Amino acid sequence: METLASLKEVVHETNQRMQKAEEALKREFQSLRTGRASTALVEGIHVNYYNAMTPLKQLASLSTPEPRQILIQPWDVSQISSVVKAIQEANLGLNPINDGKIIRITIPELTNERRSEVTKVARKYAEESRISIRAARKEANDAIKRLEKDGTAPEDDAKKAHDDVQKTTDKHIKNVDEMLKQKETEINEI
Repeated sequence: METLASLKEVVHETNQRMQKAEEALKREFQSLRTGRASTALVEGIHVNYYNAMTPLKQLASLSTPEPRQILIQPWDVSQISSVVKAIQEANLGLNPINDGKIIRITIPELTNERRSEVTKVARKYAEESRISIRAARKEANDAIKRLEKDGTAPEDDAKKAHDDVQKTTDKHIKNVDEMLKQKETEINEI
């Protein structure tokens, strides 16, 4: 009975690692600039706030009042210039406009060249996620083989665990592919 528990534990931990790879990909995709405004583009930018690098989302209210505009309202108005500087240094191709109290960022249309660059980056992120998922599968299979070799897991149970790990891998790879397809559609949307 203990053997089944350790095999199930391996499969469960592998599934969790693969889910984390998917979640990381989701975060990476949110930071990619498409033609549509999203606060996720700027919320992770770190601002020098009284000599402490602080995420923008902790210093200001972020919103998207229009489909192509991001509005940033710092709680400490004296830090507007620091926020503008941080956005410009982030190299996102965004041009913040400061009116003294609020920062407006209008998201420009993506050029075809920029669309293909962003698509390449999205594909790179997706491949990194797939690599993480495959690495988790390899570690799980190695752990199952060790349990089988030690004699703590019967061959049938180990075979079933290998099959479960492969099914889990296939499911997560398919999810990554679907996320990539959706992101590519969003990038190429005009």
